[in-house]
Amino acid sequence: MSEDGASSGIRIAAVTKRFGGVAAVDRVTFAVAAGTLAAVLGPSGCGKSTLLRAIAGFETIDGGRIFLNGREITALPLRERRIGFVFQHYALFPHMDVAKNIAFALDVRGRSSRATSARVEELLELVQLPGYGRRYPHQLSGGQRQRVALARALAGDPSLLLLDEPFAALDLQVRRELRSWLRGLHEVVPVTTLLVTHDAEEAMEIADQLVLMQGGRVEQIGTPLQVYDDPVSPFALQLLGPADAIPSGDDLAYVRPHDVRVEATSFEGSHPAQVGRVVALGSRTRLELVLGNGVTLHADVSAQHAAGLLGGPGRPAALHVAALQRHTFPTTSFERA
Repeated sequence: MSEDGASSGIRIAAVTKRFGGVAAVDRVTFAVAAGTLAAVLGPSGCGKSTLLRAIAGFETIDGGRIFLNGREITALPLRERRIGFVFQHYALFPHMDVAKNIAFALDVRGRSSRATSARVEELLELVQLPGYGRRYPHQLSGGQRQRVALARALAGDPSLLLLDEPFAALDLQVRRELRSWLRGLHEVVPVTTLLVTHDAEEAMEIADQLVLMQGGRVEQIGTPLQVYDDPVSPFALQLLGPADAIPSGDDLAYVRPHDVRVEATSFEGSHPAQVGRVVALGSRTRLELVLGNGVTLHADVSAQHAAGLLGGPGRPAALHVAALQRHTFPTTSFERA
């Protein structure tokens, strides 16, 4: 055991990966405790998938160190890292049935065929696909194929599970179902897990810990609630949901749509605003409101409140609005974002 990696879980220390002269991952440092499900969240091109591939051993890093459960794995070959990996596009063998796809990931040396079959059946039960062992990947839905891929990743009892945009290829309803299912599975099998995603809602719903990345670097680390309530930069704030910029002295403040109060008549601290676009979002409505100084705010209100405010086609030209909460940053933070 290295004295630099004594704690259990995964620890990334100043990891750097370059492609030519570009640092796709730039001195990234963070730790995830054993049994935690953490999400690495960021836009396309921020380095999150490259980081995951480096941890798995698919990419050789140019600097830094990687520790897993107190053991340095930086120079270990992929097969010796005890890491399970689930790709976005399943990567199942089309010529193998489900049972063989899962069994392929097992270390079969010294294991009887009966023991292997028993383990496969156990994993199929775990991912809620009992009786699917003789089916082929083309006979499964996208969600079912991803569950098989996850069963295969868990087959070798990994110390770390890496999920690279596992739901991105699925439609919205299936993605939502699998998010809930994955969170429940993690409660049953609490393997230390890193999920890479560009979907903030997905990350906040599933993860215990968020690692926000921008331009190859870590922007902020914390629980979903910590990062949402106390973002360190405009980038971190806007990554987790829409927000409008408004003047605030020498600084810039940001207001989220659900933090805007809207009424038909004036109230303390309110300002008149012209009604622009109105977007129905099911149980809520998003209002576009333009203040007298040209600043545009978006407000999320209940559909019932919106109906009372707008009153149908003859809706009022103006309402009264006030920001209930602002997130203020120096202008240097704004420029950096």
